[in-house]
Amino acid sequence: MRLKNILALINGKLINEPFVEKFENIVFEVKYLKRGDLFVAFDETMIDEAVQNGAYGIIFDKPTQISDTEIAWIKVQECEDALKRILRFRLISKNIVVYECNEIVLQLSLGVITNLNFITVYGNIQEIYKQLWNLEEKSTLLFCQDLSDKDIFTNIKKISKNLKKNIIIMEKTLFETSFIYNDIFYERQLISPLFIPYLEELLYLYKTLNINFRLGKFTHIQHFEAVFINQKFEIKDFGTSDKVLIFESNVNLIESEIKFLQNNANWANIIYVLPNNLMDKHEDYKNTYGYKSKKDIISILKDVSFNFALVVGVDKSILSTSTTDKTQLRLNFQW
Repeated sequence: MRLKNILALINGKLINEPFVEKFENIVFEVKYLKRGDLFVAFDETMIDEAVQNGAYGIIFDKPTQISDTEIAWIKVQECEDALKRILRFRLISKNIVVYECNEIVLQLSLGVITNLNFITVYGNIQEIYKQLWNLEEKSTLLFCQDLSDKDIFTNIKKISKNLKKNIIIMEKTLFETSFIYNDIFYERQLISPLFIPYLEELLYLYKTLNINFRLGKFTHIQHFEAVFINQKFEIKDFGTSDKVLIFESNVNLIESEIKFLQNNANWANIIYVLPNNLMDKHEDYKNTYGYKSKKDIISILKDVSFNFALVVGVDKSILSTSTTDKTQLRLNFQW
């Protein structure tokens, strides 16, 4: 790309008068930089190495000392915004189609094998840039604006919902579902029946777009995620205990999850562990406990009897496992 086009595109300020006029590629990792490239300095400590490796220009957003006046030094408000503008311009020329979905549909799509020209977009701007920079013409993208910046894309479409149910549930537990789709039986998939309607949305999108796909073996998505434990808070194999921690980091999902548990596990002793700021909205539910810190969560779980504990506002990363011997894993809580 030419220097003058880059400046206009990213609203950058050229703070010197360089000899260079164009760049071969745009990179933000020094290990991939070649002579003639434009370096986006997310890590300002890498600027000197980028210059030594032959960068023809530096995009930066922090105070920086010019070390080579022959190359272009471009000041921007934010490197992230600059890279987003560059990628957006690139995608416009690719004639792509972009669909927006919710977080559950997107995570389910990560477990489905599809055509190479159907891409589930996920990650920060640097990860998305690497994923999409060399995508094929007329590709179809699926993204969630809660997880990725919506401004990367233009002409975004919504997924159409199919009122007809095409998935036939054969067996189910709270955390697994066996079902039939297109006359194929999928046994004990690690997807809660709660999320089957979201899978319906995704499969309907594939069908309407004539996207070839293959359902593999689903793994746990990062919602309504179950960790089975015993009375000593030792992690057990999936399905081998009647004491379960269920983690949900997205507070927008808790209403449906609470109702799901009440309707499908009314035999069980269920508690709900919520951030204090959500307690007023859910005060009508029994066995609801508020927390201010992770330490509060642990105290509640240790002091209160339960079969299922829905822990909201955090994910299972608050837990860590350490090997006490070669055969046993013990659950440790870290602050």
